[in-house]
Amino acid sequence: MQRKFWILLAVLFALQPCLKAQIIGGDDIERVLGRTPNAISTAVPFLSLSPDARSAGMGDIGVATTVDLNSQHYNAAKYPYMKDDFGFSLTYSPWLINLVPDMSLAYLTGAYKFKDDRSAIAFSLLYFSMGTVRFTSENPNDPGTDYKPNEFSFDVSYSRKLIDVLSIAVTGRFIYSNLTLGQYVQNMDTRAGLAGAADIGLYYNQDFGLKHAQTGTLMAGLSITNIGNKLSYVNNPTEEDKNFLPTTLRLGIGFNWHLDDYNSIGFYGEVSKLLVPTSPLSAGIDSVTGDQIIIGNPVDVNVMQGIFRSFGDAPGGFKEEMQEIMWSLGAEWWWRDLLAIRAGYFHESKWKGNRQYFTLGVGLRYKMIGLDFSYLIPTSQISGSNPLKNTLRIAVNFNFNRKHNNHVTSREVYR
Repeated sequence: MQRKFWILLAVLFALQPCLKAQIIGGDDIERVLGRTPNAISTAVPFLSLSPDARSAGMGDIGVATTVDLNSQHYNAAKYPYMKDDFGFSLTYSPWLINLVPDMSLAYLTGAYKFKDDRSAIAFSLLYFSMGTVRFTSENPNDPGTDYKPNEFSFDVSYSRKLIDVLSIAVTGRFIYSNLTLGQYVQNMDTRAGLAGAADIGLYYNQDFGLKHAQTGTLMAGLSITNIGNKLSYVNNPTEEDKNFLPTTLRLGIGFNWHLDDYNSIGFYGEVSKLLVPTSPLSAGIDSVTGDQIIIGNPVDVNVMQGIFRSFGDAPGGFKEEMQEIMWSLGAEWWWRDLLAIRAGYFHESKWKGNRQYFTLGVGLRYKMIGLDFSYLIPTSQISGSNPLKNTLRIAVNFNFNRKHNNHVTSREVYR
């Protein structure tokens, strides 16, 4: 893939992340609405990527699954239900390897449950590297200069049980995005983008008995992530230079069926939506005035207005609003506390990004050490090779108890 593509990508992210209209010839408005690509654009899209191998193996599901060390990304309210007292996890994924050989995503998390068994703190560091990008000038004799644009976020959360079956969490996040590395682009003096954000999450976890001495756990979760100020890549930015963060609403439900002391199987479902304004569309040219017919609302509103407007501002009305909802299904089977097999499916409308794929995953545990692997199989039709093809995530986890670790069964691995 030519390096010029990544230079163009950096410029688009930095200077023009919100397309104001998409010109489609003709006057047939009904043909345009809900039937043309109109993906929602945000700054720092790496915050929307599923960073851990376990959730990625189940269709990028995580808001209402059983707790693990990587719950920070989806719903930090799960941490008070950890079996272990503290631990940390590291995940690595070569990203878009079909396009660029040196782009990657890394994720480090840690969590600590207090002795009261009702509250926990956690942190995470998400780092995204775009690899080596060559910046060139208009001078054909200029060989250009190689840079390594990067982005990262660091966050800390506090979670607590409100009652035995319900918990809440708040998270604070710092975001840094350096795509142009201070280059002078399109007569604009660029800089690194900085932002602060917060998450809030709720988690419900209820155990109950079933027939034949079997037990089950019903889970439900809600989270809103990346609520924060707009981000800009230029000095003295105007409102048009500021970009929304990928504020995301997630709702999920899950059921974990403990078949016996050594086998359990979980089923999970999740829906999510970006709480970001939808860009207006151009529906063609007015045959009388010659002006463009713009349908939709401008996106130059503040963050809270954007969140509430996102539920009803799609140019295509209710039909397009439904297209903006992403959904996932996932399943996980545990044998003893040693082996997990996972599978899932993620779906996004073809008009809103067209990410559609199956996922597979494997988990291995031995005492305090765990390994997770996930693999992505795209199903959406994209011209040429799908850039998500062959996406692999690898994670290593370390869990510790204050007391000596005893043998545990599969029903205790994720609680």
